[in-house]
Amino acid sequence: MIVTSALRLAAAGSAAMLLVLSAPVTGAATPPRAPAAAPAPVLVPGSAAEPTPPARRFVDPARLDRSGTQVQPLAGAPAVPSPSALSWVVADADTGEVLAARAAHRRLPPASTLKTLFALTALPQHEASERHTVADEELMGIGEGSSLVGVKEGYTYRVSDLWNGVFLSSGNDAVHVLASMSGGWDSMARQMQEKARSLGALDTHVVSPDGYDAPGQVSSAYDLAVFGRAGVRDPEFTRYCSTAYADFPAGSWSYGIANTNRLLTGADGVGRYPGLIGVKNGYTTNAGNTLVAAARRGDRTLVVSVMNPQSGGGLAVYEEARELLDWGFEAAGRVRPVGSLLPPKSPEAEAGTKAAGATDTRAVSVRGGAGAPGAGPARAGAVAEAGGPSVALPLSLVGSACAAALVLWAWRRRVPRS
Repeated sequence: MIVTSALRLAAAGSAAMLLVLSAPVTGAATPPRAPAAAPAPVLVPGSAAEPTPPARRFVDPARLDRSGTQVQPLAGAPAVPSPSALSWVVADADTGEVLAARAAHRRLPPASTLKTLFALTALPQHEASERHTVADEELMGIGEGSSLVGVKEGYTYRVSDLWNGVFLSSGNDAVHVLASMSGGWDSMARQMQEKARSLGALDTHVVSPDGYDAPGQVSSAYDLAVFGRAGVRDPEFTRYCSTAYADFPAGSWSYGIANTNRLLTGADGVGRYPGLIGVKNGYTTNAGNTLVAAARRGDRTLVVSVMNPQSGGGLAVYEEARELLDWGFEAAGRVRPVGSLLPPKSPEAEAGTKAAGATDTRAVSVRGGAGAPGAGPARAGAVAEAGGPSVALPLSLVGSACAAALVLWAWRRRVPRS
């Protein structure tokens, strides 16, 4: 009877322990293990958590370093024009895609088209309504034969008047005054250089902020297109570069000035271009005629840059820009891009992207439990230490009960029965 009772007690204790082990533990269950090689969970493209990204089009930037005309036509694309300019670019001002180009990175004197970079650099530094009285020293050092708007020392001008002088009359006198207000001539050259680099314009070397011929001063059709694209994305820049006529103050009176961009005004027999926004024209003996022009048609905006046409006279730069704009609008969607005006990612940005990716990977590994990459026995141990159920104690109790029952049974076998 004693043996039977002991055995029954051991069996009951074992059953109770097994029942405890099989019962779920609220809030502390250990996640099931997965094979060590199981991949980390990923978001499915197109799901609500991650919208389908747009397809990326590969663009080989080295194409713009090649000689000759660069274009990749698709079926139905119009024939690309053959301007006489030494260098030119046609690009989409919204996406930055270069649709066609010739000698895009050839370094040439930019003339007054460099004023686009000057404006991008100096415009944010002063409010249009700010008033400034011109000092005599601010008009010193203006190059011989420079284009002027008529700024006079001792006169007070609004900043907006000076910018009209820069964009409409290409006035180097207005540039000198604005540069003086923004840190000085040499400082402005350095600021412009930094601005060019920040935009990814690596061909430009600034010596004279007004674009006046100076030893070593160069830019490229690519860089000028970069400056033009940045400009037309700035409402203030766009307002000035698209102004055809304005009044310029001269003390108690004012006189009219006209934009020297013939595509905007239609002067000298050059037809006005429909939808033209601007941007800036230039001329010097060394640079020849140069032009950055932008136009909008429907929902598309194009920017072109043309440097030093070799035939057709002084107005050829406008007609060659017209041809390139016409072609660009007709070719929209019918050519693959041959380059991009967007700046490359800086090493800091690349490092940041890689660091973010590494952080995301670690987060996914933790969420994946023991089966995620990087999780193993140590990770499972950490979960147990954090409060997960342990089976060691219940098993030891069951074993002790069974052992006691067996000892009692053996002892009873030795005792003689009465």
